[in-house]
Amino acid sequence: MELFYHPLSRYSQKVLLSLYEKQVNFYPRVTDLRDPVTRGHFRALFPLARLPMLKCLDGRLLPDASIIAEYLDHRFDSGTRLLPEDPDRNLEVRLYDRLIDQDLNAPLFQLDKLRQPQADKQDSLQIKSLEKSLKLALEALDLRLAGQHWLCGDSLTLADCAFIPCLSRCQDLLSLLELEHLARYWQQAQLRGAWVLVQEEVDLAHMNELNGLQTQI
Repeated sequence: MELFYHPLSRYSQKVLLSLYEKQVNFYPRVTDLRDPVTRGHFRALFPLARLPMLKCLDGRLLPDASIIAEYLDHRFDSGTRLLPEDPDRNLEVRLYDRLIDQDLNAPLFQLDKLRQPQADKQDSLQIKSLEKSLKLALEALDLRLAGQHWLCGDSLTLADCAFIPCLSRCQDLLSLLELEHLARYWQQAQLRGAWVLVQEEVDLAHMNELNGLQTQI
């Protein structure tokens, strides 16, 4: 299998976390769509040029992070079970995976875009509104974590693979010290071997980008 992704994309991080939790071998293809040549080559393979994208063993192309994780869970028995077999728990995991994408990942994307130095206009009111929405979502998740180890029970699932990359970014942007259950959750997530591997890729990508900027200066 080949994974086309970028380590700084939270959706890519969700898939990387899923792959490492499943202990599945894959060929990594880091793809920077900001580069015109790279984007052109990737478009030839997948015209929508959307990351992450998994090229399966049979040649199929899967361009959605949640669908990729579901494919891995059905295709491979190794490692962590990402989607429970019980229908009710399965639905709960899917629900929180979608809620996190909508209530955390989407606002984080908007917030990052507004905070870019080259943004035409940094709308402080919109930034505050997005930060408030994020805090409300995180407070609700903090209450949920008061009674359980992971987001959907005692074991890590797809919902956590979606949540941990978002929470990592939230730690950088917001003050979350008063959310004690989230603080405990974040500490245990950082000790997870799969997330350590993802974080190593993220740190390396940040370092490469910084070196690139310094070279331009």
